[in-house]
Amino acid sequence: MQGGVGAYSQIMARQFAHQGHEVYVLSSQQAQEIQPQIHLDTLSNWSITTLIKIRRWAQTQKLDIINLQFETAAYSMSPWIHFLPQMVNIPVVTTFHDLLFPYLFPKAGRLRNWIVMHLARVSAGVIATNHEDMEKLNHLSRVRLIPIGSNINRVFPPDFDAQSWREKLGAAPDDLLIAYFGFINHSKGVDTLLQAAAELAQHNFPFRLLMIGGRTGSSDPTNASYADEIDQLIDQLGLAPSIHWTGFADDAAVTAYLQASDVVILPFRDGASYRRGTLMAAIDHGCPIITTQPKVDIPAFKSGENMLLVPPEDPKALADAIHRFRGEGTELRIKLSKGALELSKHFDWSLIAQDTLALFEHILGEHR
Repeated sequence: MQGGVGAYSQIMARQFAHQGHEVYVLSSQQAQEIQPQIHLDTLSNWSITTLIKIRRWAQTQKLDIINLQFETAAYSMSPWIHFLPQMVNIPVVTTFHDLLFPYLFPKAGRLRNWIVMHLARVSAGVIATNHEDMEKLNHLSRVRLIPIGSNINRVFPPDFDAQSWREKLGAAPDDLLIAYFGFINHSKGVDTLLQAAAELAQHNFPFRLLMIGGRTGSSDPTNASYADEIDQLIDQLGLAPSIHWTGFADDAAVTAYLQASDVVILPFRDGASYRRGTLMAAIDHGCPIITTQPKVDIPAFKSGENMLLVPPEDPKALADAIHRFRGEGTELRIKLSKGALELSKHFDWSLIAQDTLALFEHILGEHR
């Protein structure tokens, strides 16, 4: 499925298979089979009866362990998935891509927090993919912080030439080509980026804004309405002539877009985080990055060394950072690029898979 959790699941399944394990995937009907060695089954919904189907599926396939890839929006906001560990007879390790609370019913209040933490408590093991969630889960036993990696393979199209790609994107020789990568989602601060771009335009700053990727993805139904708001904001600010939309792009095209750009800007509303696959992709590609200050302390993210950090939801601060990036020229660009490549060593997929499998083996040993 399109989106960060779908990409993570695909990459990890391949890593597990490559390391000699037999992998079965159960997902929504939108999912597509990626290779014969990874067996895919699908479900039409995530109702209470689905839990019985999952238990039968696990028994039929003779599974040793289930790794639940959890984010609230990925299960149609269903509450029932939170009770899966109690419905099957084998250990369930839950990988939390976020700890957002599902909509249950009006005035559900504290029950929404309880139901997500219930899933964490009854899971045989828990993986937090980021520091923010780890802080909330570290009171549990058998919890590990294991980051995600880039969901984009670094592969260039044939005969790649950055200058020719820039020309195709409508960037003039003096333009700063600014790339945004990812779905149009409220948490990603696209409106902040557009307001900063409008401020640049008011000061005759030469730029071209490149929006890389599909608009809304498969999992979050609120993305479509937010994308409509973004369209309206672009019209209000008069930015349409300065923006190029790529639409959904394969890995080679994304690599080309990132490498042709001068800087990648990811103004997350909730701050830079390990949970952001698009940030991991920009780091893996060695891109100069401007993003927002993390909500919690992340020692690996160093402003001025491997990225520039600005306050979230602050268009002026973002515009100032863009001016600084251009003003300091090649020296800053090279420094940030080298810093990103050094940082990327923390997010190697083979190491991520090894750490995950080590947790599985530990839990299975206790279970036996």
